[in-house]
Amino acid sequence: MQTRFMVAVLVATATGVAGSGREATSVSAAQSGSCEALAGLKLTRASIASAAVVSEGPLPAGRAGGPAPLTVPERCVVKGIARPSSDSEIRFELWLPVASAWNGKYQQVGNGGWAGSIPTAGLVAGVRRGYATAGTDDGHAGGQWADWAIGHPEKLADFGHRAVHETSVHSKTIIQAFYGREAAKSYFIGCSDGGREALMEAQRYPDDFHGIVAGAPANNWTGLMTMALTIERALDEAAIPASKLPAIQAAALAACDTIDGVKDGLMEDPRSCKFDPAALTCKGADSDQCLTAAQVITLRHIYEGPRHPRTGAQIAPGFSPGTEAVAGGWVPWIVPPPPSAPATSTASIISGFGNSFYGQAVAEDPKWDYRKWSFESDYAFAVEKTGALLNSTSPDLRSFRATGGKLIQFHGWGDAAIPGLASIEYYDRVRTFMAKYPDARTSRPGEVDEFYRLFMVPGMGHCSGGIGPNTFGNDRSGASTTPAPESDILAALERWVEHATAPDRLIASGTVVGDPAKPLTRPLCAYPKVARYNGSGDPNVADSFSCAVPPAR
Repeated sequence: MQTRFMVAVLVATATGVAGSGREATSVSAAQSGSCEALAGLKLTRASIASAAVVSEGPLPAGRAGGPAPLTVPERCVVKGIARPSSDSEIRFELWLPVASAWNGKYQQVGNGGWAGSIPTAGLVAGVRRGYATAGTDDGHAGGQWADWAIGHPEKLADFGHRAVHETSVHSKTIIQAFYGREAAKSYFIGCSDGGREALMEAQRYPDDFHGIVAGAPANNWTGLMTMALTIERALDEAAIPASKLPAIQAAALAACDTIDGVKDGLMEDPRSCKFDPAALTCKGADSDQCLTAAQVITLRHIYEGPRHPRTGAQIAPGFSPGTEAVAGGWVPWIVPPPPSAPATSTASIISGFGNSFYGQAVAEDPKWDYRKWSFESDYAFAVEKTGALLNSTSPDLRSFRATGGKLIQFHGWGDAAIPGLASIEYYDRVRTFMAKYPDARTSRPGEVDEFYRLFMVPGMGHCSGGIGPNTFGNDRSGASTTPAPESDILAALERWVEHATAPDRLIASGTVVGDPAKPLTRPLCAYPKVARYNGSGDPNVADSFSCAVPPAR
C-alpha cells in the first residue's frame, strides 16, 4: 500500500524565505494534503509539473549510473520547471524522503560536462543519506555538446549560473511546504562542471548554501576549452599514439616516484617532479619506447599548458606527469583511442569539448572548423562573450565568508580532463586576495583556511577512479550511503559547518598500484601540506604518513 505523505499545501507569494537566497519565495499554510498536492504549489517564475510518491525499491543501474540496481528509500518526487527568462526552461527534480527519514537538511547536486539531464545518481546518494535532494538539467535537454546554445543566449546564462540558483530557491520553498519547516542547513556537492557550479555559487550566490564541496572544478571554462584546442593542434602536428604512453609514465615515475619518501607508483606532489620529456628522445629508429623530436615538443605542451601567443600569459595550466597510461586517463581524454579500440569517435574527449565550445557556444556556427581558429582573436572574443557567464574564477569570496559558509575542494593529480594544477592556482589566488581583507566578524587577517580548504589526491582521475587512494566519499554512482567519518568528505563538511571542526586531513582508500587485491589507505592533507612517509611502518597504511609542508619549490 502506498504511503501517504502529509504536507501543508501552501500558497507562494513573492517575498523571501529566511536562508533560502536573495530571490526566495515565501509561503503561508492553507490546508493539509498528500505529496501529490504539491503539484498545486504556486512558485514565482516556475511551476511544478508533477509530484508523486515513489515506493522503496530498486532503481535501474542505467539511470543512476551505478554498477548494479540500487535500493532507494520511499520518497516524494517533485518535478518542476523554472523560467527566469522568456527563453528559459530549467527542469529540476527534488526528492523528498519520508518525514521520519529526513535529516532536516537540503542537498543539491551538480552536473557534468555540458549537463542536459537531471543528475539522478546524486539524487540517489543524497536521499539514501536522508537529505532532501535536488538537481537540474541546467536549462536544456540531451546532447553531449552545446548545440542547444546556438541562437539561445539565455540558455547559455541558465547553464552558466542561473539554473543552479533557481533550483536552490524553488527547492527550499517546496521543502518548507512539504515538511512544514525549512531545511536547517543547505549543502551543494558537484564535480567537473558541478565543481564549476559549486564555485559559482560561492562567488555569485553566497547565501544559497552553508557548505559546498567543489570537485575538480572546470571553473576557468574559457581557458580549459582553449587548452583543449591547443592540444588538438599540437597532436595534429605530432601525434603521440596511445602505445607510447606506458613508456612515458614509466620514465616520469622513474625520475620522481621516490620524492615523497616511498616508491609506490604514486606522486604525492607532481609539482616537484622535474621530468624532461627529452630523456625519451629516440636514439635510433622510432618505437613505442621513445619519442621523436616533434613528439617531445607535443608532450611538453601538454605538461606546460597553453600561453597567449602575444603576451605569454598562461591561459590554463598543463597536466601533471605520472599517470599518462592509467586506464580512463590520457586515453580517451587527451589522446584519441587507438584505431583498434571499439570507440565511437577517433577524437579525444577534451577536443570534443573545445570544438563544441568555440563552434557552438561562441561562434554559433554548426559548420565551424577548428583549423581556422585564431588563438588571439577568437580567445579574446570567447572571454568577452562567455567569460562572465561561464567562468567562476573570481577570488573574492568575502560575501561567502561573511555568511559563515565553508568550502572544501578536491582534485586528483591524475585528472586528464582538468589539470590538478588549476585547483591549486585558484586556491592560491583566493588566499592572496582574501589576505588583504580581514574578517569583519573577528578583525583577524583573512586567513583562507578558516573557511576554504583544498585536498589534492595522488593518482586519482577525473572526479574519481584512477590509481591509489581515490575513494573518500566522492562516489557519484549513488551506491554508497555513509562512509566512515574520516573517509567522508561530505561528513567532514557537515562537521565544519555544524560543529566548527575544520578538516585537516581525510583518509582515502584504494588499492596498491599494480596489486588491485591489496588494500591501501593514505591521508589526504589540507593544502599546502602533503602526505610524507614517516620512514617506518607499512607504506600502504595511512598511519605511516604525516601531513607536512613540502620544501620550497
